[in-house]
Amino acid sequence: MPATTAIVIGTGIAGAATAFSVARRGVTVTMVEAGFDGQATAAGAGIIQPWSSVVTGEFYDLYAAGADHYDELIAQLAAVDVHDIGYRRAGALVVNRESGVLDEVEARVTGRLGGARSAGQVSRIQNSRARELFPPLGEGFDALHISGGARVDGRTLRTALLAGARTLGATIVEGIASIAEVNGGGWAVETAGNTLEADTVVVATGAWTNRMLEPLGRRIPVEPQRGQITHLRVGTAETRFWPSVHPVSSHYLVAFDDSRVVVGATRETGSGFDPRVTADGQRQILDNALSVAPGLADATLIETRVGLRPLPDGELPTVGALHGLDGVYVNAGFGAAGLTMGPLVGDRLAAVITGEAAAPSAGFLSDVDARV
Repeated sequence: MPATTAIVIGTGIAGAATAFSVARRGVTVTMVEAGFDGQATAAGAGIIQPWSSVVTGEFYDLYAAGADHYDELIAQLAAVDVHDIGYRRAGALVVNRESGVLDEVEARVTGRLGGARSAGQVSRIQNSRARELFPPLGEGFDALHISGGARVDGRTLRTALLAGARTLGATIVEGIASIAEVNGGGWAVETAGNTLEADTVVVATGAWTNRMLEPLGRRIPVEPQRGQITHLRVGTAETRFWPSVHPVSSHYLVAFDDSRVVVGATRETGSGFDPRVTADGQRQILDNALSVAPGLADATLIETRVGLRPLPDGELPTVGALHGLDGVYVNAGFGAAGLTMGPLVGDRLAAVITGEAAAPSAGFLSDVDARV
């Protein structure tokens, strides 16, 4: 039956987006913030530029749809008087020293434009023009400019989604949660000093999801992956409209307001729940950044944030109803793509929870057989 009350455990991008989307459909929502150290959303750089990615298939379709969903999300939040989500469409530069590499990327991106509503215009530009757009860029890097590339501040987006949910009547409590079935139907969630009951529970605790599911005899294919991301201040430069920079590799540079450029990130599979800044991680980040943008050498190192990404076994997140546990859903496993995919997936899951849409018979948003 469609939910009328819901408890959403976890307030990172997956939980916050789900809570807002469920509340928007008239469900009474309680959010639980566990406060785990190393939340990925709080650390994430939030580059919204899926079109140059080498991924294909269902993952790419979801990735691109997540980017397109931001216009709808902005309108939904504006309708409840939430206007600052930390999002800006400042463009993106895919850079490389070899024209053949950029030729491949250009062919891939242009081949996807027909199904990419928010990608904008794509053009090849020389190094001089690329350095006008992103002044610290090194010589010898030509670029592919994608005008629809965007960025979002994970912390600001999370705050906006939680504020929107509260405006719609949701409440939030803090504390480590545990889930138990209620005699006669429904679920209870115990936190420090609180017993919450609802007909629906959504577990959206990122890398910590299996800690929540273990007492229920369930486990999903997710493990923590440490990501270290460094924030630099570039004097008094006006950086808010600088595009994000994508070397054809796993690292990136993305500019925010306040003369800030964020560089990263490490992908430390097997890190466990260890949210430390390490010397080797810091070296790797700075070496990568300065190899592309030597103009950042004199920037001030402000901070390094660490997020424990919920890394899936495979590409797709685990999202849907937990098999055999009526009313319990899971939403986790976005890896490094959470700030692009999370708002859309939260909305799609909310539609299933409330009976607005049927769960698909296959794919990532379906019945999750996750027994231990």
